[in-house]
This record gives sequence, C-alpha cells and structure tokens, in this order.
Amino acid sequence: MRPPPLPSDEAERVQALQELLILDTPPEDRFDILTTYCRSRFDVDIALISLVDRDRQWFKSRGGLNVSETPREISFCGHAILDTEVMEVPNAQTDERFADNPLVIGDPGIRFYVGAPLILSSGYCIGTLCIISKRPRQLAEEDRAHLQALARTVVSEIESSPAPC
Repeated sequence: MRPPPLPSDEAERVQALQELLILDTPPEDRFDILTTYCRSRFDVDIALISLVDRDRQWFKSRGGLNVSETPREISFCGHAILDTEVMEVPNAQTDERFADNPLVIGDPGIRFYVGAPLILSSGYCIGTLCIISKRPRQLAEEDRAHLQALARTVVSEIESSPAPC
C-alpha cells in the first residue's frame, strides 16, 4: 500500500476546506440525493462525498457505507485529490497503490473506485465525489464525464452555502 502524498498546496488547501465550516456537520438532503443518485446511476455499492482533511477523510454524504470517516493514510480519495481529472481504479487488488490496503483486503472490500475531484472556485481540491464497487469493472467515458459534472454540482452546493453563525 502507498499512502497518498500531500499536495504541494496542502496547508492552504486544508485551510480553504476548514473555512467552509462544513466538516462534522449533520447530513443534508441536498447532498444525500446526489449520492443516492450516483449509487443507482452507476450501479455501485457505495457513493460518497468525501472531504479530505489533514489526517482523515470525512464523508459529508455516504450511501452504502456505515462509517463517517477513515484515516487519510489509507484513503483512495487522498490520491484522487492530487489531480484535476477523474481517478479510476478498475481493480484495486491489482493496483500496487491499493492491493494490500485495509479497505481492499477487509471491509468494505473495495475493488472498483472512481473519484471526481471537488475543486473550489479558488482552485483548491477539497475532496471527491466517489463511487465504489465490490467487483472490478471500468467506467464508460460518458459516465466519467457525468460523474465529473455531478462533482461540479457538489462544489456549487458547498460554495453556495452560507457559513453557520
């Protein structure tokens, strides 16, 4: 397993995420609707809105997963935030970054992962909209574009939210 490296703008990225005041907030229908849609549309076991904090990835919305966060050092999303393009792992068991990852060899048994980065208007990537399956597969190109468009919708919702008082 390879832990994800830190982005070059890590301190500023984390500060931008924390300034949104979204971490550790209650679930919201406007986000849960999107993860529910993703599970159905892409026929996957799990869909998440994952926000990558300093030491963890925290799930603003989660469908098909019972935990609200996992350590960043084992996160797939920690790798996905390093690029502006969708990251796809067709079979985690054969990918050297993830083959012996606890999320692959144990619960939830990740095989297929696709993460679309959540890029703020400031340019900082704060997390992903990701889909996960317990069986290996590949995503069609039009589905990648569709997931990326949904990720932009997530960002729009996050940025349009007034900060809590």
